[in-house]
Amino acid sequence: MRIAVFDAKNYDRQALEAANQNHHHQLQFFEPRLSLDTVGLVQGVAAVCPFVNDRLDAAVVAKLAAAGVKLVTLRCAGYNGVDLAACRQHGIAVTRVPAYSPHAVAEHAFALLLAVVRRIHKSYTRVREMDFSLDGLVGFDLHGKTMGVLGAGRIGRATMSIARGFGMRVLAYDLYPNAELAASLGCEFVSLEEIWRQADVISLHLPLTAESRHLINRDTLGRMKPGAVLINTSRGGLVDTAALLEALKAGRLSGVGLDVYEMEEGVFFENLSESGLQDDQLARLLTFPNVLVTSHQGFLTREALMNIADTTLGNAGAFERGEALVNAISV
Repeated sequence: MRIAVFDAKNYDRQALEAANQNHHHQLQFFEPRLSLDTVGLVQGVAAVCPFVNDRLDAAVVAKLAAAGVKLVTLRCAGYNGVDLAACRQHGIAVTRVPAYSPHAVAEHAFALLLAVVRRIHKSYTRVREMDFSLDGLVGFDLHGKTMGVLGAGRIGRATMSIARGFGMRVLAYDLYPNAELAASLGCEFVSLEEIWRQADVISLHLPLTAESRHLINRDTLGRMKPGAVLINTSRGGLVDTAALLEALKAGRLSGVGLDVYEMEEGVFFENLSESGLQDDQLARLLTFPNVLVTSHQGFLTREALMNIADTTLGNAGAFERGEALVNAISV
């Protein structure tokens, strides 16, 4: 198939071209994100390949259909940027990559957690300035602490497994509690209220839905255990940033690690070192010494990139051959 790849960085191109040696599609790469401003670049292709922050609203989908596009093959798990109803109306199939390397994201969650708890980011900056003092760097052991994991999908399960390896007690929340999983991982499924009350660390691994948006808000932050650490490697919209800033200013959290941010579009994945940051909330977050932000890089391992590329191109191949789309998204 002829596929237009949007929001294509060097690492995307390298992984897709390597995977394409087995799939033999014709790939056309574009640096900009797919949006109403860039949809005009789509010409003579049967499929488009967007990423997590591309915007395929009804107007964009209509233009894609008019250009002859029959498939949107997402190279990510999230699809909240795609108007699925409009795609169905125009006869455009939508596929995604539901799982690539759950270990990549789970391990990044713990990289953030360890860095925040042991003040690694602060220590790194100090030492580079020849300041070898230890004042202000006191952390706490993870061993024996309670971790609350919200979402027991593949990434959530990988996170629980790592937590158990650290000797942590694991509480899990999921819409569909699984007794077998609880037994195999040594975790306990509980209510959200119990997690707010007991967890020393809360790690988010939920999809972003109308129900889960701003799950972390003024009310739930206020019910968390004083001094808790919040880690989000899932979806930025799960956290109400304004409420998070209030909680940080009040000293209710001992640390925050974020790999996602609710207004990350146009910021994350981009180099703003010359133009500067225009987002006041994100700028305020970055001033807190107990906050560590990475720019949505949880997926960024060699293994995950190759899995993403292979599944994305495999979805296109299945569509081209008229096979069942096992990774299709339906309304």
